[in-house]
Amino acid sequence: MKLTLAARAVALAFCTLPLLAHASEADLMQRLDKLAAELDQVKAELAATRKKSDAVEARQLAGPTPVASSQAGTSGGMSSEPQTVLSGYGEINYNRPSKDASAAQTDVRRAVIGIQHRFDAKTKLVSEFEWEHAVTSADDKGEAAVEQLYIEREFDNGLRAKVGLFLMPAGLLNTNHEPTAFYGVERNFVETAIIPSTWREAGIGLSSTLDNGLTWDLGLTTGFDLGKWDAASPDGRESPLAAIHQEGQLAKSRNLGGHAALNWRGVPGLLLGGSVFSGDVAQGAANFAAPKSRVTLWDVHARYTPGKWDLAGVYARGTISNTTNLNLTFAGNPTPVPSSFDGWYVQAAYQAWKSQDYVFSPFVRYEQFNTARSYAGQVQGAEVATGPTEKVTTAGANLRVGEGVVLKADYQKFQIDRTRDRVNLGMGYAF
Repeated sequence: MKLTLAARAVALAFCTLPLLAHASEADLMQRLDKLAAELDQVKAELAATRKKSDAVEARQLAGPTPVASSQAGTSGGMSSEPQTVLSGYGEINYNRPSKDASAAQTDVRRAVIGIQHRFDAKTKLVSEFEWEHAVTSADDKGEAAVEQLYIEREFDNGLRAKVGLFLMPAGLLNTNHEPTAFYGVERNFVETAIIPSTWREAGIGLSSTLDNGLTWDLGLTTGFDLGKWDAASPDGRESPLAAIHQEGQLAKSRNLGGHAALNWRGVPGLLLGGSVFSGDVAQGAANFAAPKSRVTLWDVHARYTPGKWDLAGVYARGTISNTTNLNLTFAGNPTPVPSSFDGWYVQAAYQAWKSQDYVFSPFVRYEQFNTARSYAGQVQGAEVATGPTEKVTTAGANLRVGEGVVLKADYQKFQIDRTRDRVNLGMGYAF
């Protein structure tokens, strides 16, 4: 009897083994199909991330990408790309101090027209023309300016050379300053008061992007003119370098400045970089009290855009050396030349909502800056106080409407000068 049962068990095992094997094979195939589907999804997400990273990198490298253009002609066997491209950006801002509503104001802050013309596949003209504050005349505060005007030539080895008036590669905002490219109604203070915005110089520059994601810039340009310093004006307190920049306007060029910048984009969504500029600023003026004075400005910056997050930070520091004797001549004035000034900020933004071509991104930014960290040449008994270090928290949101329009709102809280607390509203565009 026992033998019969054993025989039956063996027979049953032989009968069910193929079924079990078949079941395991089916289960394995299901798992393989699932893994294949997951792999396809990962590939799609990587492709989307790479596309987003490439778009951010392109904007960081070249500023606004024109989406509207006028074609002046495509003769000469060139590609179907238009030879002449029209671009532009602008913004209208409303500022309302929370403690003094009577000081509220609306300003057509700027309107800029850009024209790029490609002479051939390797040579192009880049130009931008700006109008600020709506009306420009002898009796108004408006300003008309050439913001950029240079020729760039690309070589077969990837080297790019340019000559003319161009934006300096400093910080995150100076070369990418369109209202659609930054958070907040107003540009941040660090890249306005410490790094003057939009800082451009006339000269020559070389740059190249390597396969490892490293981009370098070198150049020799005009610099600052310390002879423009007005110790009786508060302008130097607002931004020391903006008070003495020349912007290509009959720029004194006895002394030139050199600049260098490195930026690394080896990881999708990540930008790490830094820059330095240094140049004498006496400009050979006769009997000038600071003949060996030099401006040096450097910064380090980072930006990371993982998924829906956009994280950024900048530290910048400037010095103006050998100003002791010059400041002695300014004794009794409210604004001597600072020997050092600096600032930093950190910022976080998050894409909280997206529907069709609407994108809503809240953000918060905290920054500290001091436009007069130290002085040299103070007269005893007539010293001017340094600092203070202002601390500003800005919280608000950007609402993108399509690719080229942004609506903004934020609130800025000042820790030192609380009379500057304000609500800001803005509209900007770039094409």
